[in-house]
Amino acid sequence: MRNLSASVDTKPGSPGLFAVRWAFALLLLAALAAPARGQPGLCLVEAARKQIGVTQLYDSRYVKLAYPGGDVPPERGVCTDVIVRAYRQLGLDLQRLVHEDMRRDGSAYPKLWGLKRPDPNIDHRRVPNLARFFTRQGQSMPAGTEPDAYLPGDLVTWRLPAGIPHIGIVSDRRSETGTPLVIHNIGSGAVEDNILLAFPITGHYRYFPELSNAACKTARP
Repeated sequence: MRNLSASVDTKPGSPGLFAVRWAFALLLLAALAAPARGQPGLCLVEAARKQIGVTQLYDSRYVKLAYPGGDVPPERGVCTDVIVRAYRQLGLDLQRLVHEDMRRDGSAYPKLWGLKRPDPNIDHRRVPNLARFFTRQGQSMPAGTEPDAYLPGDLVTWRLPAGIPHIGIVSDRRSETGTPLVIHNIGSGAVEDNILLAFPITGHYRYFPELSNAACKTARP
């Protein structure tokens, strides 16, 4: 940046000094705003939040999907569909990414469903598979109970009663007690509520590859 003081009067009280200070303030505000505009965690939260009011049903039926980019009707889905749809808004298709990773190294994934080969209709819609994918391709964080350890866009898995796995996206909003809210579908469509510490946490992940960073910068004003 060029030396502003060399071309303006910077004596105390002079208009030139005011102009320099104003220019510096604008540059500082721009520097502070830039990380927020490009922060993929916030972009992922915004993408997930758009599903609220759209996805109003929980439907876990097996459905034959197109590949890649296949999806069930937007008004229905399961907890994993919240994740898949949010990442697609950032240009990342977890249906394809999980399928390709399972084809490369299927032995790394859970053997819970008796499948002989990867199935692109359902593999990305299963919580244990997403958890394994995020561990392999993203960051696996400590699954503690300290609310401040969970940042916007983090992915969390839980063990619900009867051992049912669940997954959601940590929001940038907080409850009255300071606990981050979560965007998820636990049975009545996509919602944003205070469930982070309601069930035993089994996993905590971050997945922001460079492609999603670029898409985030494009998507945000």
